[in-house]
Amino acid sequence: MKLRSLVLVSFAVAAVIVGSGFRALGGAEVGSAAPAFSLPSNTGATVSLDQFKGKYIVLEWTNQGCPYVHKQYGTGNMQATQKWVRDHGGVWLTMDSSAEGRQGYMTAEKATELMKTAQMSSNAILLDPDGTVGHLYGAKCTPHMFIIDLKGTVIYNGAIDDKPTTDFDDVKTAKNYVKAALEEAMAGKPVTTPTSRPYGCAMKYKN
Repeated sequence: MKLRSLVLVSFAVAAVIVGSGFRALGGAEVGSAAPAFSLPSNTGATVSLDQFKGKYIVLEWTNQGCPYVHKQYGTGNMQATQKWVRDHGGVWLTMDSSAEGRQGYMTAEKATELMKTAQMSSNAILLDPDGTVGHLYGAKCTPHMFIIDLKGTVIYNGAIDDKPTTDFDDVKTAKNYVKAALEEAMAGKPVTTPTSRPYGCAMKYKN
């Protein structure tokens, strides 16, 4: 598939995290108000969480050098989920909390280029090289996903799906937790799976 070659993967430097258990992470616990933030985006404009009040918001922590992220983008699954969310009136913010000099770090220019080459459908890539917002939310790995509802409450915290592997074929049979949670929330139903074990590469925070 053409998109398989869009992301450079380095297995040697990608530390992996697959939780053996999961508890809500301090700062962005399900049922609590989503922590407010403002960050520069790939376009140069500052983006604040508050400006999307009244919409469903998905936060996706990413590192394009991570094989787990590569699986999601190489199969087109992440882009399709982004598009589905936006087509249903939601907002998708891709978060880059990799520190300068560490795997996954992007300048605004590189982030804009990535959005084009990877055919992303997110609203913007937000740049958090100091890791301030990543730590605020308790982001542990890439990808790590959060969903915020119309009232600004966190309703999902965890993995993109239930297949914690780098195997492209697993995407076909995986349960997409993000899409499932949003479908339920948008239908006025409680989210069946509000938390799951995030899996992927450890965050490349500033030391």
